[in-house]
Amino acid sequence: MTRRRPVRRRPLTLLALLLAAALAVSLGPAPGASADADWWAPTARPAPDSQINVTGEPFKGTDAQGNVRGFVDAHDHIMSNEGFGGRLICGRPFSEQGIADALKDCPEHYPDGTLAVFDFITKGGDGRHDPNGWPTFKDWPAHDSLTHQQNYYTWIERAWRGGQRVLVNDLVTNGVICSVYFFKDRGCDEMTAIRLEAQKTYDMQAYVDKMYGGPGKGWFRIVTDSEQAREVVKQGKLAVVLGVETSEPFGCKQILDIAQCSREDIDRGLDELHRLGVRSMFLCHKFDNALCGVRFDEGALGTAINVGQFLSTGTFWQTEQCTGPQHDNPIGLAAAPSAQKQLPAGVSMPSYSAEARCNTRGLTELGEYALRGMMKRKMMLEVDHMSVKAAGRALDILESESYPGVISSHSWMDMGWLERLYRLGGFATGYMNGAESFSAEAKRTDALREKYGVGYGFGTDMNGVGGWPAPRGADTPNPVRYPFRSTDGGSVIDRQTTGQRTWDLNTDGAAHYGMVPDWIEDVRIVGGQEVVDDLFKGAESYLRTWGASERHKAGVNLAAGAAASASSTEWNPFVSYAAGRAVDGSRSSRWASGWSDDQWLAVDLGSPALVKRVTLDWERAHGREYRIEVSDDGARWRTVWSTTTGDGGLDTARFDGVTARHVRVHGLGRGTQWGYSLYELGVYSS
Repeated sequence: MTRRRPVRRRPLTLLALLLAAALAVSLGPAPGASADADWWAPTARPAPDSQINVTGEPFKGTDAQGNVRGFVDAHDHIMSNEGFGGRLICGRPFSEQGIADALKDCPEHYPDGTLAVFDFITKGGDGRHDPNGWPTFKDWPAHDSLTHQQNYYTWIERAWRGGQRVLVNDLVTNGVICSVYFFKDRGCDEMTAIRLEAQKTYDMQAYVDKMYGGPGKGWFRIVTDSEQAREVVKQGKLAVVLGVETSEPFGCKQILDIAQCSREDIDRGLDELHRLGVRSMFLCHKFDNALCGVRFDEGALGTAINVGQFLSTGTFWQTEQCTGPQHDNPIGLAAAPSAQKQLPAGVSMPSYSAEARCNTRGLTELGEYALRGMMKRKMMLEVDHMSVKAAGRALDILESESYPGVISSHSWMDMGWLERLYRLGGFATGYMNGAESFSAEAKRTDALREKYGVGYGFGTDMNGVGGWPAPRGADTPNPVRYPFRSTDGGSVIDRQTTGQRTWDLNTDGAAHYGMVPDWIEDVRIVGGQEVVDDLFKGAESYLRTWGASERHKAGVNLAAGAAASASSTEWNPFVSYAAGRAVDGSRSSRWASGWSDDQWLAVDLGSPALVKRVTLDWERAHGREYRIEVSDDGARWRTVWSTTTGDGGLDTARFDGVTARHVRVHGLGRGTQWGYSLYELGVYSS
């Protein structure tokens, strides 16, 4: 759920409408008929209902290499109308009573939108609009209407028919936004909302199944493991993955820097989410919590969210100078009067130094515990919205375990982390911006994708209060020309009609989820076929990351409990800093050396073993220049890895496998005025 900056567009004309029919005569259904005639068409669709406006059979199967084909949306919010108190996003993705009941506005928006408070906060103006959805849809859904349902089930069906094969439905809410918003019809507990949204997603699956003759027969398939997802895609259907994006997962908020949850709460929460089918999640979102600090928002929205941060936690965002090239977004300093009025008397917004671009809050001890709990349950971490301090530490932990389950799903991660993510085996997508912006972002990173052999994806963030591609205009010289063929060539896609309204990407932009195929065609026209080709490989790459996470096995630490020795030990009459404290399996103890540069810590593995990876969990007193050495006899040492740019934290040294009995960390240059100090040293064969 992300707010994007608006992009100024040229005025609209009717030229694109005159060009739209140019291909209509030449395009027809693709040749060849399925033996399973019209398997994609329901036998009992509700009437009346939205049109799909796609003809031809959806593709099935895999390519010649056995890879699944198709697009992946790694960040959508189908059920966000059930979050935030139930009245922030108006309309539902389906209803047993039909489309007229599903696509109707919130009660307070009638008769003219005067009380559409969140609408005018997010869109500007006075919020007034025609509240009628079905059948006229005069004013919504629209690319810049952030409070109306965009995920009606037939619109998702159109995206599936247009080539999408994986969709991540992030269950989302925000307790603070719920509590301060004027209109709600339920409580604001985040986990209660998550449970409801999960259940509604399963209800939607059953709703679609019913149209096709019973359980398991519909195209909307919730999956809980990667092999199940692959089978669904091979059948030509849509694999739906459940994720979570909340600010206080498991009740893990912090008040005045005091955590309001425990390890037991985290374990119970993770177990419950896993039972619900959730396989990916964010540890923090918008507000700092007991698990991690967030990547800031900009502009007036950033000011409003910082107010929410204070109301939720008792503290505003705090910044510091960044220690590396990565940085958080600049904090929004523009006024947000309606939000600032919520502050208690005498409390005002702080000022921030332009030189301090990083959140002081990183990944907390509870956050590390939650991340390791996710890894044990084979879940994937979403790093978007994490502060760079939190994301950097999370990547350190993932690297130390060689765990590939890391996702950046909608352009909210510093791009300086991208190669680390790909090296781990993770997956990244771009936010569903306009075709020009999206294509440019894709091309900036295509060399890395080629290097690591991965595809690309997009994050629509529909129903996520983010804003979506505006129309390029009817007079654009290179419009989307309707009808057009799907990327695989097997379907023909025309303008989408629901009720009395027909949408055209050229003049309406990406108003709802059904416009995803139109937007992809626009990306092809503006960015080139190679961008779309990378997108068409996205489902396979996402499933590779997921599958590798499921297959991951924690490495055996060969150094655990091993005999350890050191060049020196810092003396303290009350605490032991002996060498063995670095291999005792506890982060509450550590080895510390004397305060000079040339120091070492060595472990005897007991017998020769294959060594390929060494992890070093530094205390603040870390090594800036050091090397990893191995030996057969503990006397003659050879260097297998070295660095001159150590920055502390959790380091992972990888190198070609060698057989050795002894492993030594040899410090040559300190990173602080003190000595060298390690909480834990790990030695691994994998």
